[in-house]
Amino acid sequence: MEASSRARDPELKKDLDATVDARRELGADYETALVESFLEKVEQRLDSTVDRRVRRQLAEQQMAVARDASRPARASSGDGGFGERFGFAIISLILAIPLSAIGVANAGLPGLLVAWAGILAVNTVHAAGGWPWQPPGRGRERVSDWEG
Repeated sequence: MEASSRARDPELKKDLDATVDARRELGADYETALVESFLEKVEQRLDSTVDRRVRRQLAEQQMAVARDASRPARASSGDGGFGERFGFAIISLILAIPLSAIGVANAGLPGLLVAWAGILAVNTVHAAGGWPWQPPGRGRERVSDWEG
């Protein structure tokens, strides 16, 4: 484990060696000050590492949002993925059979056309992302949490 620590931050290892050497030269009276000084250096290194990682992660998220914004809303949001669309299509076809039979039994060919017009309308609205008056997050395009 010590070998991997040296490989990761040789400068911090040098600081530790210098602190230990200074403790030997100065004695136990300065031990607290030396340890606090070394811990402050470690804290600064940790802060800079965390800051760098946070900035990198935010940049990656902004890039992902920018890439998703350039794609169609349904494909990028995860709400209208293949599974949901496929399931909706299967349910529509299954329900089309009894609706067609009811339409034909009650009104003949015009009833069949009305039933299929309704099925077509429902599938079109679903494919478009919802009703125009529907609030965001209910099938319509969602606004990203990262936008201002």
